[in-house]
Amino acid sequence: MQLSDTPILSNEPVGPDYRMMTLQAPAIVASAQPGQFIHLRVPNLEAGALRRPFSICDAADGRLDILYKQVGRGTSAMAQLKPGDVLNIMGPLGHGFPIPSPAAVPLLVAGGFGVAPLLFLAKRSPVKGVLFAGGRSARDVLLVADFEALGWETRVCTDDGSLGTRGFVTAALDAWQGEHPATSAEMFSCGPEPLLAAVDRRAGLWGMKAWLSQDRRMGCGAGACLGCIQKMKRTTETGEIQTYYARVCKDGPVFASGTIFWEGLKP
Repeated sequence: MQLSDTPILSNEPVGPDYRMMTLQAPAIVASAQPGQFIHLRVPNLEAGALRRPFSICDAADGRLDILYKQVGRGTSAMAQLKPGDVLNIMGPLGHGFPIPSPAAVPLLVAGGFGVAPLLFLAKRSPVKGVLFAGGRSARDVLLVADFEALGWETRVCTDDGSLGTRGFVTAALDAWQGEHPATSAEMFSCGPEPLLAAVDRRAGLWGMKAWLSQDRRMGCGAGACLGCIQKMKRTTETGEIQTYYARVCKDGPVFASGTIFWEGLKP
């Protein structure tokens, strides 16, 4: 993990509500893995403002990309930053995705800007697979052309039908599985918790491996403050289900399917 003052190279719009920021961060890029994140301090906020976590969207040639949505004071302040401005960042942090197996088809399931770490994963994957991208509307479906440029198949769903198929992205995932029932595949997902729970459930039903990346508010980013704990479960040798707690920032943000205890959500 590195802590450094990092210059901004670009900070450009990606659709109506989102931006891609590129940072010059060679020390972090050197060890960054798909699914990891950085923790940055936004300048020009009040004293004591917490750092913000952002998934690494790409890391190559000393440059690191993060995708963010302008929704509050922190991200609005970020949108005003210019090339040459400097951010203090920590990273890379957390445990990321495993690299996809050459023996299986990787299925990447994204909700909204949960697509960010999955693009990084697609660039590191030894095999091409399928991206399932979902959003509330067309303005929330991001980076699909980047996956297509890499040679990946893409299937898009929107809640309002403004792009791709109308409905939840899990419907497209179900359709693919119905078309390829005998194909060896594994799933990688990032997005809202209901989506992760739905992917987790399908992994169990289909006997498929899956890895789920959680998006949480984080205080320290290093596991000390316990502000991002997640209830987990495991099966003992005697078949008993035990629950325990993990720190999303330190033990995650990526967890294997079948290990998350979904409170209030249908797994």
